[in-house]
Amino acid sequence: MTPERVCFGPIFLAPRRVCLTKGDSEPRCVYHGRCRHRWHGEEQLVVDYRTVCHPGKQSLSGAFETIRPRLDLVERFIAEQVANGPQAVQEAGGYVLAGGGKRLRPALLLTVARMLGATGELDVAYAAVIEMVHTATLVHDDIIDHAAVRRGRVTASSRWGNQLGVLLGDWLYIRSMEIALELGQLPIMRVLSRATVEMVEGEILGLGLKGRSDVSRDQYLEIVRRKTAELFSAACSVPACFSPAAEPWRSALATYGRSLGICFQIVDDILDVTGSEEELGKPVFSDLREGKLTLPFITLLPHLSASQRRAVERVIRKGQFGDVSPDELRQWLEDSGAIGETRAVAESFGHRAVDALQPLPRSAEWESLAEAPQFVLHRAS
Repeated sequence: MTPERVCFGPIFLAPRRVCLTKGDSEPRCVYHGRCRHRWHGEEQLVVDYRTVCHPGKQSLSGAFETIRPRLDLVERFIAEQVANGPQAVQEAGGYVLAGGGKRLRPALLLTVARMLGATGELDVAYAAVIEMVHTATLVHDDIIDHAAVRRGRVTASSRWGNQLGVLLGDWLYIRSMEIALELGQLPIMRVLSRATVEMVEGEILGLGLKGRSDVSRDQYLEIVRRKTAELFSAACSVPACFSPAAEPWRSALATYGRSLGICFQIVDDILDVTGSEEELGKPVFSDLREGKLTLPFITLLPHLSASQRRAVERVIRKGQFGDVSPDELRQWLEDSGAIGETRAVAESFGHRAVDALQPLPRSAEWESLAEAPQFVLHRAS
């Protein structure tokens, strides 16, 4: 089978301009032929695409199958960025990307773009930008949280040290913003920069509440909105900036993404206390041991006796189990109804996401987006 021709060349040349064209004829460049024309078969990437993409491990909902070919282009795009970075970025960045992931954020962007009738390759480039920003935050989070394992593998910071981990996260973020600048869409730059500012501020707010047992539901949801949901919101609203005709849908799509992102994070926090280490690819009760009080425990604490509450607070302060075991904590969460209450909150945000879609015209892509909250709510990892 003849490999698909995709031109990513000018991204790596000075001046760094982005060009993405594909087709069965000779590759063309919208920037007057200044790009490098080359075949992009998997075997040609410095970071081998076969080790980066893991199509069987992306765990995307079947609702997103229609955009999988374009999601593959996003994977290639990101692999090209890493392959053209410094040697240390190639090695550590390739390792991080090979760890896989759900790729939910780029899948959402691609699906929204298709729903809005977007043409060309802007969706691929911006989906890559969103995923690179997300990956950068994961690398930095692992350093902040002193995490040794992510997705069943040693974290980059544990393998190469915190110094390279910080620089790798910085490189991924700055390169993603450089690509966005090259694409030249100022309204989208504003969306992306606002989302990243919110993410950093959310991390700062979270650090200020670390080790405390008096975190309120409102404080928790504000941190979740900033740290997680705003990037979901950006992913879903960016395609509405591709064309003036799509601009009226931008606010609804931003609300959809934000609500879905909050739903996603609440489910993540439920899985942290109900899942297994094998399913999650990391130790269970990680948040509690890192001093973070998440919604399951915010909901649980009022139901506990004074001695039980002190046992939970000691885990938060010391980062280890002493007076109480993970199994006991899990039993308290179940018996109190805290898990059910927390799941109900997640479901409410899932409903808000679907409600936000109601003004948009129906299509197969609309149905995929409407199904996404169910994928999020029922995932096992």
